[in-house]
Amino acid sequence: MAERTAKQPTERLDVLKTYKLFIDGKFPRSESGRSMIIATAAGPVHLCRASRKDLRDAVEAARKAQPGWAAATAYNRGQVLYRMAEMLEGRKREFVEAIGTEEGTKARRHKGTKGKKAATKPTAELEVLTAIDRLVSYAGWADKYAQVLGCNNPVSGPFYNFTIPEPTGVVVAVAPDDAPLLGLISLIAPVLCAGNTVVALGSSTNPIPAAILGEVSATSDVPAGVLNILTGDRAELLPHIAGHRDIDGIHAAGLSGEERMLIRGGVAENLKRVRVWDNPDWFDAASCQSPWRIEPFVEMKTVWHPSAV
Repeated sequence: MAERTAKQPTERLDVLKTYKLFIDGKFPRSESGRSMIIATAAGPVHLCRASRKDLRDAVEAARKAQPGWAAATAYNRGQVLYRMAEMLEGRKREFVEAIGTEEGTKARRHKGTKGKKAATKPTAELEVLTAIDRLVSYAGWADKYAQVLGCNNPVSGPFYNFTIPEPTGVVVAVAPDDAPLLGLISLIAPVLCAGNTVVALGSSTNPIPAAILGEVSATSDVPAGVLNILTGDRAELLPHIAGHRDIDGIHAAGLSGEERMLIRGGVAENLKRVRVWDNPDWFDAASCQSPWRIEPFVEMKTVWHPSAV
């Protein structure tokens, strides 16, 4: 009797993937059931489109996780950020492809500053490497920034007077479009470093790096709820971010004039901390890796202590 042999497939079948949201350490689909399609060189990519309810769930998860993250030692927070850098480096090629250049070797153009020529933007590979360095930098600042931002105040009387920084709380990071990975990392790293929890909204034009960052966070010892990542329509979610009373701060870049006015209106009503960056050079380490990027999202607490003198 002739032996039977299994028929080998002639074509490889790709498993279609829809990038999920990252909320409370899990990967849920949007409660609305909506998705969006991003065109890439390799074909269309499906991502979940977050709704107002998803934003509310993410803020609740961040609020629940914030006391524990703030109470963790500064050294431990630095270890977690360093672990994120390690895991991001392990998926470097995937991020390079997600940013959208040809294997990270094609230079792109961007607008120069007023009165200067447009400069060549660094490659996608350099963007990923700089993002890794940024996480490592803020991992190092985690147990050092308090000495830079805080102080021992001279007072009259038998007292010691100390000013120490404490985290603000729950902060929303709104990623820019010009550097979808590096811009997002530059917004969330200083906020996490100080003990805040984060709800991040990915780039409007290319949210894929933000979605992959959620997968990195899930394997980086980041406690559930400390970092939550949404992908969706900025115009839809920004009004709810501005008006949400349980959000303590907004860290954003690349917003239009109308979006800025919308955020400022929400701040006037509920007193959020807001920092919006105007066309920053994300590759400028001296500026973007400074402890003064941490300062907008800490509260200064002054302590009086009697001295023995």
